[in-house]
Amino acid sequence: MLRGNMSSIRKNFIYNVIYQLLVLILPIITAPYISRVLGPVGLGTYSYTYSIANYFLLFAMLGVANFGNRSIAMVRNDPRKISETFWNIFTMQFISAICITIIYIFFCIYFYGENKLIGIIQTIFVLSAIFDVNWFFSGIEKFKLIVIRNFIIKILTVLLVFIFVKSTDDLWIYAMIMSLGTLISQSIIWIFLRRYLHFVKPNVATIKDNIKPYLILFLPVLAYSIYRIMDKIMIGSLSNLQQLGYYENADKILVIPMGIIVALGTVMLPRVSNLVSNGQRDLQKRYIEMSMKYVSIISCALMFGMAGISEVLAPVYFGEEFAPSGKLIMYLSPIILISSFANVIRTQYLIPEKKDNLYVISMIVAAILNFVLNYFLIPLYGANGAIIGSIVAESTILIIQIISVKKELPIKKYFLDNYIYFLFGFVMFITVKFTGELLKENISTLITQIIIGSVVYCSLVILYMIVTKDSFLKKMLIRKKDVF
Repeated sequence: MLRGNMSSIRKNFIYNVIYQLLVLILPIITAPYISRVLGPVGLGTYSYTYSIANYFLLFAMLGVANFGNRSIAMVRNDPRKISETFWNIFTMQFISAICITIIYIFFCIYFYGENKLIGIIQTIFVLSAIFDVNWFFSGIEKFKLIVIRNFIIKILTVLLVFIFVKSTDDLWIYAMIMSLGTLISQSIIWIFLRRYLHFVKPNVATIKDNIKPYLILFLPVLAYSIYRIMDKIMIGSLSNLQQLGYYENADKILVIPMGIIVALGTVMLPRVSNLVSNGQRDLQKRYIEMSMKYVSIISCALMFGMAGISEVLAPVYFGEEFAPSGKLIMYLSPIILISSFANVIRTQYLIPEKKDNLYVISMIVAAILNFVLNYFLIPLYGANGAIIGSIVAESTILIIQIISVKKELPIKKYFLDNYIYFLFGFVMFITVKFTGELLKENISTLITQIIIGSVVYCSLVILYMIVTKDSFLKKMLIRKKDVF
């Protein structure tokens, strides 16, 4: 049974990594083209309006992603309860999404200035919240379906961008394509819902009971958005759209490695929630231990690797006009490691154990710190000020969560067992950075850096595991008696 569980987790993890990468693949594939066509100001304008629309989307969805995922995972073995749970949660989502969409339309009419047209087009994006039921398919661990749907829509969207967006005057077309792509992607998946549930009349009493946990899990989402979305709004307001354009492209690069870490949390949340509901807490802690090792190996590689190639990557990938994005990518890279550890604690312990208050407190404190730092630092340092605020916020979340679970989880052991990968990553960074300094900034240099960095890091990790007879590799081979 354990072997089957691990095989399922691996498969779901792979599907979810693919899904997360596909969510990111459109802006990554089109980024070099769009950066050159729209320029820093055009890109900054889109980022500014999109960030505002994304805020309204968050309010439309409230805390449904985590709450719905966890709730479905806990009843997925009962066909009757899974249908009841879905329709009760979706009813609340539908009501909030409709209300927020109407409010957003009024916002566009009365508060947008010269960017009103782009803002109104983003209404389509906000409206997509009505149809977003990815939380249901995550709860029943059907990630393959999500990946296939997303792949088709993203490919079509990429083609449309290259066909119709030709100059700075086509900014509205770009916004339209992006918004419609999201709406269609969320809508299509409803075709498959009938396979897994049937209609059950929503229960008003149950919906009322769900409001409190629903809102509790929304608070950290809102807090997190302050330093992932509000950053961009504040840069656009307190600095200028050019700085926002540089920051937008740096952020696009950062979210690629972050997508891999998020994928692990998305896969493990329903699995661990199901274990907790069945009282299998020993198995839960073994999963957490192995996840900590996994994210240590991966996040150290991604953080130092990204920092090492950043100053060559930005001008080569986005164009010389976006060379300043290189430094921003380097400064943002520590967030990969910091948020990776916090992600494991959050998705595999706090949320499954329904310790939502601890999660909420950490996010709110971080959001307040981030907002205050942004307010004072962005006018002085532009995008760099926002980066300082983001790193402080992410660090605050991790510290508060560590303190809150140190009696239940062996946090010190996790760090002592895995600090060596940080040292290996630093060696890789020095090697990659030195290589970039020796060669010219071109695509050949970038490829050389990636190859050298990968070889150095992987060699050090494998050699260490062989010398210390680390059991991680054996467990990854799935022996019958191992959890992993």
